Amino acid sequence: MGPKKLHLASISALSIFLYVFAHTNSAQAFPVADGTYPPEAEGPAAESSVMDEQLELTPGPQPRVVDVDDYRARADAGDHTEAFLQAWKEACNSSDYPSVLLVPEGKTYLLMPVSFNGPCRATTITATIRGTLEAPSNRSVWLDLDLQEWITFDNIDHLRVLGGGTLNGNGHQWWINSCKTNRSMRCVTGPTALYFRRCNHLVVEGLQIRDSMQMHVVIAYSWRVLVSRLLITAPGWSPNTDGIHVSNSREVLMSGCIISTGDDCISIVTGSMFIRATGIFCGPGHGISIGSLGANKSWAHVSDVLVEKATLVGTTNGVRIKTWQGGDGHAERITFQDITMHNVTNPVIIDQNYCDSMTPCHEQGSAVAINNIRYRNIRGTSSSKVAINFVCSNSVHCDGIVMQDVSLVGEGSYVSCSYMNARVVELGYNFPYCRAEM
Repeated sequence: MGPKKLHLASISALSIFLYVFAHTNSAQAFPVADGTYPPEAEGPAAESSVMDEQLELTPGPQPRVVDVDDYRARADAGDHTEAFLQAWKEACNSSDYPSVLLVPEGKTYLLMPVSFNGPCRATTITATIRGTLEAPSNRSVWLDLDLQEWITFDNIDHLRVLGGGTLNGNGHQWWINSCKTNRSMRCVTGPTALYFRRCNHLVVEGLQIRDSMQMHVVIAYSWRVLVSRLLITAPGWSPNTDGIHVSNSREVLMSGCIISTGDDCISIVTGSMFIRATGIFCGPGHGISIGSLGANKSWAHVSDVLVEKATLVGTTNGVRIKTWQGGDGHAERITFQDITMHNVTNPVIIDQNYCDSMTPCHEQGSAVAINNIRYRNIRGTSSSKVAINFVCSNSVHCDGIVMQDVSLVGEGSYVSCSYMNARVVELGYNFPYCRAEM
């Protein structure tokens, strides 16, 4: 494809990006500096976004297009990692203009663990992935070098990863050798398929990511991120295969993604603030989770999160907040709203006594504080008798839980609300009913 067509494609992708944000106002999306909300808002606004800067399409130089096939030996049918690294180096550093790294469609490329590093001279850099990237299926590639990531983008501003192509993690050997599926195996952390670290003003859009060894997509230490229209799939039995994992990042918008894996569809952990997930389909998997937080007596903080317009089907959890005993910190100002659930085992759950360990977790005198949590307009069916379950710490109670127009019914049986050490306020019509007491 020539530079002119790629330039038009890039403009088209940017137009979608502009449309998403042109109808929003970040002043409504999140609290102002003192932590309060605008008078008309009770939480992160449903029709707002994380980015407030105005982008304009202005005439400028056409981007330089760097095709990975130009760096690939004609007879090379094996490892293509070096060709990708050479193409990245050229796209990243060749000019002070926009650049495009092109992975052509209709082709499959084998990539060993690889890191695309910045900073780049290019004002913006777009990785257009239209082909298929395959991870090696041999676990020793990672284990011999103690690596935990397959494809990494590190320290790159104004990066766009677009395409319609596929990333195949070939994770089956990792899953069958996991200590969670085979207790005789040693517990080893598997690699993440696609890892973004220290990437500000990041757009990730239109990719299919499947069968990761462990997590599929990680956003870490990044600011102003848009993740949209991803199709993330792995078998429901595959362990630890989170769809999108957000850590230590601010102003992240996840929109219009379909996620079917063996673990959390979305997990949001410590250091994350001003996070919005909208239009998410989840199932199978473990639902949408804040946490886990506070493991190994650590300090954790997550705040100003909005999860809305989600559909969950056949998941083991619906919307969940999970923290370890013995931790410290806060999970606060979190809203779950406009959510539909079908045959979900634990539709609404807070667990301050979370324990994902082969040895028992003993009661501790501290916990991550959970407060100002709102559930609004959540409807559907529960496959368990306890549809709403708040298990809060004896030492640090859950405070400021608001249930508004939550209606959950059983799959042929009566459902209930169970809670311990939680202060719950109910507004509107709610079923099952949770009495407001400690």
